[in-house]
Amino acid sequence: MRTYIIRRVLLMIPTLFLTSLMIFLMLRLIPGDIIDIMVRQMSGKTGGMGIEASEKEAIERAMGLDVPIIQQYGRWIGVVPDKDGNVSGLLQGNLGTSLWSGLPVLDDIAVRWPVTLQLGLMSLIVAQLIALPVGIYSALRQDTTGDYVARSFAIFCIAVPGFWIGTMVVVFPAIWWGWAPPIFLIKFMDDPIGNLGMFILPAIIMGMVMSGMTMRMTRTMMLEVLRQDYIRTAWAKGLRERVVILRHALKNALIPVVTIIGEQVPIMVGGTVIIERIFQLPGMGRLIIDSTQTRDYPIVSGVLLIFGVAMVFTNLIVDLGYAYLDPRVRYK
Repeated sequence: MRTYIIRRVLLMIPTLFLTSLMIFLMLRLIPGDIIDIMVRQMSGKTGGMGIEASEKEAIERAMGLDVPIIQQYGRWIGVVPDKDGNVSGLLQGNLGTSLWSGLPVLDDIAVRWPVTLQLGLMSLIVAQLIALPVGIYSALRQDTTGDYVARSFAIFCIAVPGFWIGTMVVVFPAIWWGWAPPIFLIKFMDDPIGNLGMFILPAIIMGMVMSGMTMRMTRTMMLEVLRQDYIRTAWAKGLRERVVILRHALKNALIPVVTIIGEQVPIMVGGTVIIERIFQLPGMGRLIIDSTQTRDYPIVSGVLLIFGVAMVFTNLIVDLGYAYLDPRVRYK
C-alpha cells in the first residue's frame, strides 16, 4: 500500500503540471484582456479621451504581460526570473499577485476558501444523507409505491438544475413573505446558529443535485448484492433485516457508489461557483467569477489550480477507499 501511495503521489506531479499549463493557456484564449478593461476605465475617467499607445505598453510592462505567453507561464510556475530578476512562483509556494489590487493571491484565497470548504462539505454530507437511505429503501421495497416515489425523486434531482432551484428559493420568498438570505457572511465563531442557517439552504440545494445519481447507483448495487448467495444464506439463518443489510450487503454495494461520490467533486466545485453567486456567499466560486470578469489572471489561475489539486487528491482517496470496502483489492 505504501509503495502504491508513493507512486500515485509521484504521478500527480506531471498531472498537475499539465493542469497548470492548460489553465494558464485557456485563460489567455478568453476574448479581451485586462489591458483593454483598464484602458476603458481610464478613458471613462478622462472624459472619453483615450490613452497613448506608449502608456498602454507601459502598463503591459508593469504587469509583465509584454513577454511571450510561454515566458509568462515560466514566471508563474517559478522557473523563469521576472523583470526584476527574481524567481518566485508555484514552485516557491507563491501563486502571484492580483493584477488589480497588487495583493498576493494567497491572501485572497485564504479569506475565501473556508466558505467554499464549508459549503462543499455540508453539501456532500446532505447528498449522502439523502441518497444512501433513499437508495437502500428503494432497493428493499422494489416495485412498491415507495420505490416509485424514490426513483421519481432521484430523476427530479438529476433533471432539475441547482441554479434554477436556488434562484426560486431566493426570489419567491422575497416576493411572498419579504424574506431573503443574509447578504453578509456570518462567521461560525461569532454565531454558530446563524452561520449554519446561512449555509443550510445552499447546502441542501447542492446536496439534492448531487444525490440523484448516487441514489440510483445505490439502488442498483443493492439489488444486485441482495440476489447473491451469501445474502440468501444470511436470510436463511434467520438474521434480522438490519444485520443483513448493514453488515453483509451495504459494504459490498458501496464499492461502485464510492466512485460516484468521488465524481461529484467536480459537480460540487461547479455548483459552488453558481450557488455562491446566487446566495451572495464570499467564497472561491464567487471570487473566480469576479476575477474572470476583470481578467485578473493570477487569481483565476490560482483558484482553478487549487480546485485541480483537490480533485486529484480526491481520486486518490477514492482508490484507497476501495481497499477498505473490498478486502480483495490490494495495491502494490
